[in-house]
Amino acid sequence: MKRQRTQQSPTILAAVIAVHATLLLALFYPQPRISPAEARVLQVSLITLPRPLPMAPASVDLQLQLKPLRVQRAATPPLDAPSPVAISLPPAPPAVPFPLSAEVASTLPSPPTLPLVPPRFDAAYLQNPPPAYPALSRRLGEQGRVLLRVLVRPDGVPESVELRQSSGAFRLDEAALEVVRKWRFVPARQGDIPVTAAVIVPIVFSLEG
Repeated sequence: MKRQRTQQSPTILAAVIAVHATLLLALFYPQPRISPAEARVLQVSLITLPRPLPMAPASVDLQLQLKPLRVQRAATPPLDAPSPVAISLPPAPPAVPFPLSAEVASTLPSPPTLPLVPPRFDAAYLQNPPPAYPALSRRLGEQGRVLLRVLVRPDGVPESVELRQSSGAFRLDEAALEVVRKWRFVPARQGDIPVTAAVIVPIVFSLEG
């Protein structure tokens, strides 16, 4: 028993020394005092965060509802508004008449036509000579009446001379055609306008008288 006490004595002694050292330090270094104002109670509260909104999938179309925009026209124009300018357009071109069909044209009344005055060949001032009687025809006793159709131009010159009726003698017909081709005529007239028209010229070959 004496040996155990001898072995525990150093440990106890060290503990006593440590307690005394602590007391000495507390005496020499006093701890700072905390005032009641500084001693505040720290309250800690838990904040619940809002839950995040679920993300829309990429395939979903988001539709935005927009209110229609209404624009109201001013009741009165501004004072500095430009005055209207009068624009004069050129007159419309005259309408071009289109050809009528035969059926439509037949139903329309025809305009009144002026009477046609035929050409003349017996005017004294024309001085047209009669045809010469062929000598052979005289000796042979050939005679007869020749009818010639003469187309007279507006200037009085024959355009064409055709044999309409023969006298029966070739020489008498050729004599009549040759002389009438050199005649001058009073042209036909329609109103006051000279026109081209035809006339029948009779030539009589007779040995009597």
